[in-house]
Amino acid sequence: MITLALSKGRIFDETVPLLAAAGIEVSEDPEKSRKLIIGTSRPDVRVVLVRASDVPTYVQHGGADLGVTGKDTLIEHGGEGLYQPLDLQIAKCRMSVAVRADFDYANAVRQGSRIRVATKYTQIAREHFSDKGVHVDLIKLYGSMELAPLTGLADAIVDLVSTGSTLKANHLVEVEEIMRISARLVVNQAALKLKREPIRSIIDCFAAAIEGRAS
Repeated sequence: MITLALSKGRIFDETVPLLAAAGIEVSEDPEKSRKLIIGTSRPDVRVVLVRASDVPTYVQHGGADLGVTGKDTLIEHGGEGLYQPLDLQIAKCRMSVAVRADFDYANAVRQGSRIRVATKYTQIAREHFSDKGVHVDLIKLYGSMELAPLTGLADAIVDLVSTGSTLKANHLVEVEEIMRISARLVVNQAALKLKREPIRSIIDCFAAAIEGRAS
């Protein structure tokens, strides 16, 4: 049995065509089912649905043989013990710094002010501001990041940005892009040795689908 860890939402939806290219059809829509383990058209392949932040952990510790997760999640997790064969070029977005429209971020950085930054991506934020020589106090949040500057909890946020419409709706502006984000295929290293042929077949089909889409 090959177990693939996915999270609901955009990553699941954009992984489905790649699975189809590998001859794997998911048997149920996770949005219409309460099941956490979903079968596929192949009796030897199943999908487990977990939180996005838990995908690397499931794969690392053998709860899944492979999974699809964002680069942001991998960096925060550390990626230990994971083989990362492919950038799947799906679920694309960017990690950025955003502030209230009336906050002069450039001037605060230039003057060496200590900036309060709210984020759930503390590792990425810490490395980014450290590289810039900017002094920050990091505030760990897990959701509704846009509220932090609006309530005075923080001066800035570090978060994923896709269209920017949520920032705009909350009167925030994107002032700095930290990195581009996309989803990666991750594989348990022990599983790759024990189940090499079926896992390598899935990897090769994914790679061919990505190449075909790009050409």
